[in-house]
Amino acid sequence: MTSKLLLPLLLVLLAATHLTAQDRPAYRLFTAAGKPAGYDKMLKELAAADVVFFGEQHNDPMAHWLALQLTKDLLRLRQGQLVLGLEMFERDVQPLVDQYTTGELDDKAFEADSRPWPNYATDYKPLLQLARQQKFRVVGTNVPRRYASQVAKGSLTALEALPAEEKAWLAPLPMTVDYELPGYKNMAKMFGGDAAHAAGVQNIIQAQALKDATMAHFLQQARPAGHLLLHVNGAYHSDNHDGILAYLRQQNPQLKVLTLSTVSQASLDKLAKEHQQKADFLLVVPEDMTKTY
Repeated sequence: MTSKLLLPLLLVLLAATHLTAQDRPAYRLFTAAGKPAGYDKMLKELAAADVVFFGEQHNDPMAHWLALQLTKDLLRLRQGQLVLGLEMFERDVQPLVDQYTTGELDDKAFEADSRPWPNYATDYKPLLQLARQQKFRVVGTNVPRRYASQVAKGSLTALEALPAEEKAWLAPLPMTVDYELPGYKNMAKMFGGDAAHAAGVQNIIQAQALKDATMAHFLQQARPAGHLLLHVNGAYHSDNHDGILAYLRQQNPQLKVLTLSTVSQASLDKLAKEHQQKADFLLVVPEDMTKTY
């Protein structure tokens, strides 16, 4: 190769290297073991599951965007046999969720009475609009927050006097809390599980368990045979195959369940050791990613 041809080639290579160095990926995907994962490969594996948990950070826009893309793609691969579960809606507003997704309620009427989260318009409304357009079911799975609040203040015994129609919005009572579950043990550490605070900490864990058990109970009910159930929830509810999954395994250990969790890191080059094994797939976003609130 002559020097006249070599110089332009070198300039092109240098320019390409410079452009690569300037790339700023908005996210990367990894396996539980920390190996880079492609979206298409992950999608194929998730589509073969019975239940997929998408663990998000509630104010992370990349997680919300990817949840929407994943819903569209899983709907396509499963030929419409998809049910979407959302932590963000509580059991007592399920009739409104059904009426909205079937077109019976308009946006104004739905949002007035369904107690949507403050970031609903930007982060979750696109999912419900997709369900409305593509005619698949959305299930609100969470316990009405007033009952979780009662438990946090006065333990699970506070629910015993509820009328039967209100108990229908909860996991079956009485329920057993396994304080040895890793997530609950970690909560005890975070809130100070010493003797002076033991009762208060146990109540907080019981409130978390009520949410996990209620979501598992209604997820199990919501999945028709042959359908994939995609559930969007805060990552802590499904990290380490814990939380909701612990209760779901009790009800149906035969289910094939896969998880995706969202974490943030200063660098996206590799998955930090602390995040390995947290989920079957990890969505890693930059620490300085813009937040939705």
